[in-house]
Amino acid sequence: MGGTKHRLALAGALLLSTALPAFAADATLTIESWRNDDLPIWQEKIIPAFEKDHPGIKLNFQPTAPKEYNAALNSKLDAGTAGDIIACRPFDASLELFKKGQLGSVNDVPGMSNFGPVAKAGWSTDDGKTTYCVPVAAVLGGFIYNKDAFKKVGISAPPQTADEFFADLDKIKKDGTYVPLAMGTPDQWEAATMGYQVIGPNYWHGEEGRKALIAGTEKLTDPEWVAPFQQLAKWGPYMGDGYKAQSYPDSQNMFTLGRAAIYPAGSWEISPFEAQATFPMGAFPAPVPKAGDPCYLSDHVDIAFGMNPKTKNPEAAKAFLAWVASPEFGKLYSNALPGFFSLQSEPIEVQNPLAKEFVAFRKSCKSTIRSTYQILSRGTPNLENETWVESANVINGTDTPEAAAAKLQKGLDSWYHPAK
Repeated sequence: MGGTKHRLALAGALLLSTALPAFAADATLTIESWRNDDLPIWQEKIIPAFEKDHPGIKLNFQPTAPKEYNAALNSKLDAGTAGDIIACRPFDASLELFKKGQLGSVNDVPGMSNFGPVAKAGWSTDDGKTTYCVPVAAVLGGFIYNKDAFKKVGISAPPQTADEFFADLDKIKKDGTYVPLAMGTPDQWEAATMGYQVIGPNYWHGEEGRKALIAGTEKLTDPEWVAPFQQLAKWGPYMGDGYKAQSYPDSQNMFTLGRAAIYPAGSWEISPFEAQATFPMGAFPAPVPKAGDPCYLSDHVDIAFGMNPKTKNPEAAKAFLAWVASPEFGKLYSNALPGFFSLQSEPIEVQNPLAKEFVAFRKSCKSTIRSTYQILSRGTPNLENETWVESANVINGTDTPEAAAAKLQKGLDSWYHPAK
């Protein structure tokens, strides 16, 4: 009788083991990423949440320093030693990996319908037919302000139009307690990323203008592309003495030490600013040209995850990517990393108050990605890098808005011929 019981128990165990998915055989997925700052969050929140609902699959988050990531990843992929899951930078770097067969299509991953075309744009082929990474998060552009500074100078609400924006800057400058705008120009990228690319979409109408530029039906010398430079040209007198020698960290310190009123920002600043600032902060989107104009938001795709086609655990990798595409992951990631917002179409509730203000911009403004990132920076001169230079030049007064726009278009014309 005892032998019969033993045989039945053994048969039951075998039946159970064969009923489990193939990946239940203790698969371990190694995740490549440049986000080494996120290691504690993965260890403490993301990995436990995944492994709790996916018995049999273990995650090994293995980040590389951001500056070394692309080269290190490429070497590993070429040598066949890369991890199972690849953190994907947006646009050309990941597109090249897909073309080389080092990232696979994720079109059939469950949950991909949770993402719209703007969210997928950073990790899709130029014709949009194939997506090779599951979108994870975007960073938003706007302005962070010191609420105490606004109260001190009598600003009751953030500006909504360009005229109101400069009227507020005048009030702050006249009061003299705070530098109106905390930004410098020697590093150049802030002038473009937190200046031109944040205020510009309100003039070129976001995706409509961006796609027209790629199609060649609009030029950088057209009024809607020159207008943001005309706005930037007015910023210099509000940026305080010495802004031409003020580095990015200098600007961050100026604001978090309470010496400046407004910081042209990316949402990635939320966590570090909240760790350092002792005053209450708020956020507002780029002011529109005139009252009643539509609002557009720099909602720039930042990170996604794809699958190494050479993984030995494809079913487990697909299970992980399906989880990444789920609302559960979107909510977990957005709240673990305030300022990095889920790219899923359905709104994700975030808890951080300042992050909540940023993500609310999506309700009133149409999302768009930075105009220079897709296709237009593949040649030489690189339009993205040239836009850094010209944005800083315009603020510094060394180029007029019209001259800056003409230089950018001339550089683009030298290698990009969309009509041919």
